[in-house]
Amino acid sequence: MNVYLDNSATTKPCPAVIRMAGELMEGGWYNPSALYRPALEVQKRMEEVRTLCLTAAGASGGQVIFTSGGTESDNLALLGHLKTRRGGKVLISSVEHPAVSACTEEIRRMGFAVAEIPAGKDGRIDLRQLEQMLDEETVMISVMQVNNETGGIEPLEGIAALRNLKAPKAAIHVDGVQGFLRVPMQMNRLEIQSYSFSGHKIHGLKGSGGLIIRKDHAVRPVQYGGGQEKNYRSGTENTPGILTMGEAIRDWKPEYSDTIRRTKIRLWSEIKNRISDAVVNGPDPESDLSAPHILNVALEPVRSQTMLFALEGDGILVSAGSACASRKQKISPVLKAMGVSVSRADCSIRFSLGRYSTEDEMVYVAERVAAQYETLKRYVRR
Repeated sequence: MNVYLDNSATTKPCPAVIRMAGELMEGGWYNPSALYRPALEVQKRMEEVRTLCLTAAGASGGQVIFTSGGTESDNLALLGHLKTRRGGKVLISSVEHPAVSACTEEIRRMGFAVAEIPAGKDGRIDLRQLEQMLDEETVMISVMQVNNETGGIEPLEGIAALRNLKAPKAAIHVDGVQGFLRVPMQMNRLEIQSYSFSGHKIHGLKGSGGLIIRKDHAVRPVQYGGGQEKNYRSGTENTPGILTMGEAIRDWKPEYSDTIRRTKIRLWSEIKNRISDAVVNGPDPESDLSAPHILNVALEPVRSQTMLFALEGDGILVSAGSACASRKQKISPVLKAMGVSVSRADCSIRFSLGRYSTEDEMVYVAERVAAQYETLKRYVRR
């Protein structure tokens, strides 16, 4: 049996996306900036996708800037907005994806102070400490919707309420790459200024994504050229990526999240029944604080890379953490920020599910994880 459980890294394009990709290669390849009829038709279809994105994020009346994906969207959200401000303090959660955390040095070079919002043991930010950090000098807060390694859902309601109370002029950016469609989002109700998402995390194609901004939110471009996307993001639009992303959004059904959650809970139950020492990194998988699709498990004393390669031999593909850092062979900054010990972090595996994951697969995965664990732990140096 072959089982793919690295959906936080990328997802298999759904059939509707694959069909449309073929159609677009044949007849929908026109440049939407041109003035002839086929190009105008492509542009019209792009506008329909913008509406889909706004609806999915509870952001009616906002603007959608199409980008190459989550990293570009996060960079544009942070650096593009800070280009409109002069000095102040930027708060970034300590468990952010590198698309956000790697912007820190550039933000400092722009003249801003940067501080990390500490996370608790469950990987979610500590609202009490955030409250102490917020003041009138705060110009921006960046917190992800769902942590890509642990699946922890950040308390956006509490964050927005504290912002309104302590720093009402501060903008909030939410990296929604792991939350978009899978976890409800209401940008307008929470008064979130910007929200990023990516097509290849929702069974679309790589190279597609977007940034949603409120109409009254100031952002300046970070790349320059022909002025596409209302001058926010120059460069010929990736129409196959954008239109197939729209198809992925149309094809997504809300009940998928419930099914994926049940499947994830089944996986954890099967693993725990077989390996009593297994420990979850992050919120309780059955709680509302945990995203439907991500389960991070520590299997001490077996190192994650050893288990990863062993499972690949069984046809099971998993990850030791963020795909953006997996080749660097270092302890996850996310787990470190949560206070997880080095030894435990070094033995942690991320299982991330998608709409094609099944409970039968989870039973097989748990069986093989347990079998490999019993074999491999005998060879760990004491």
